[in-house]
Amino acid sequence: MSQPAHTASPPLQRRLGVGDAVLIGLGSMIGAGIFAALAPAARAAGSGLLLALAVAAVVAYCNATSSARLAARYPASGGTYVYGRERLGDFWGYLAGWAFVIGKTASCAAMALTVGSYVWPHHAHAVAVAAVVALTAVNYAGIQKSAWLTRATVAVVLAVLAAVVAAGLTSPTADAGQLSIGSDATVTGVLQAAGLLFFTFAGYARIATLGEEVRDPTRTIPRAIPLALSLTLIVYAAVALAVLTVLGPRGLGEASAPLSETVRAAGANWLTPAVRAGAAVAALGSLLALILGVSRTTLAMARDRHLPHVLAAVHPRFKVPHRAELLVGAVVVMLAATADVRGAIGFSSFGVLVYYAIANASAWTLTPDENRPPRIVPALGLAGCLLLAFTLPAASIGWGATVLAAGIAAYGIRRVISARRAS
Repeated sequence: MSQPAHTASPPLQRRLGVGDAVLIGLGSMIGAGIFAALAPAARAAGSGLLLALAVAAVVAYCNATSSARLAARYPASGGTYVYGRERLGDFWGYLAGWAFVIGKTASCAAMALTVGSYVWPHHAHAVAVAAVVALTAVNYAGIQKSAWLTRATVAVVLAVLAAVVAAGLTSPTADAGQLSIGSDATVTGVLQAAGLLFFTFAGYARIATLGEEVRDPTRTIPRAIPLALSLTLIVYAAVALAVLTVLGPRGLGEASAPLSETVRAAGANWLTPAVRAGAAVAALGSLLALILGVSRTTLAMARDRHLPHVLAAVHPRFKVPHRAELLVGAVVVMLAATADVRGAIGFSSFGVLVYYAIANASAWTLTPDENRPPRIVPALGLAGCLLLAFTLPAASIGWGATVLAAGIAAYGIRRVISARRAS
């Protein structure tokens, strides 16, 4: 297949090794989601929470494997936008890019608002806007600075989560009997909880979307994505076990801040400020990586003129897509100043699952010579993404489908205009 015209845009510099790529993936996944997603997932799944986590992990593993093989084959900025275009056709690449940019922009706003709710609850929107402005400036200054900041946030968050796990599992109130699956766990509830928990795993895509800035991508990306996902699963499973043994499924489902309430119930009140600080730092880390990923996909779509071509510019000094980053930052600032965090998360989950469904469909078309994964992997990933997407709350499905339809309409109008100009 011939190379698209986007190669005329200046390339980004390959500065990231395996360690940096894994840390960016960890920073994207081990973020505010683990502080916020456990309670609504427990309300949906009840005592089936750990089963829901396993379902989400299996779907995430399939998506990660498909994404890793595709990213090694197509090491350019854009992730599934590029894979869908190259393997399935221009429309499917566009749809993946649209789902990612819109969904993850909403997720950026959700993470920014999470920062605000922990740092200064009565002025959450103002803090959210300040966080977006600050992190956009960090990203603008270059990818290596972003990698160093991500390394620091991952270290802080892992330390806080380790303290929560230790406090929970060693607490005299811990009861391992609360881990058993009871009659309150239904298939629908487990699947809906898996869809919510999948939101916390989705950050490994950030490694693929940074493919143009990774050294030796054919080796680095397939190693970094599964490693980041495996480490994240271990952390999430440990946290879920600790929280469930202390609070139980019902207590967890009713908790407004489950990790803070876990340490209080475990008799470690002195940890509560650290948990709050850790949640804020985690949200900042997620927001940093999200802005990185959305701006790179915006760059790729602008190169192909699905978005204004002016956004394809790369800064001559910092070697980053600075106009795309500024636009993404501006849109997220507007959303963070006005949006509701719950609606943003639901919409984002729907968009991300559609995005990965296209990634799995793209991986299915790889040949053995192209290092195709076992066929069961993309098949299970595709089916899992669609199943989880359509078991999300009805409002999330409705808004997600509406915005995707608007994107499809815009694509059709652009194609008609282009055809008339050509004739």
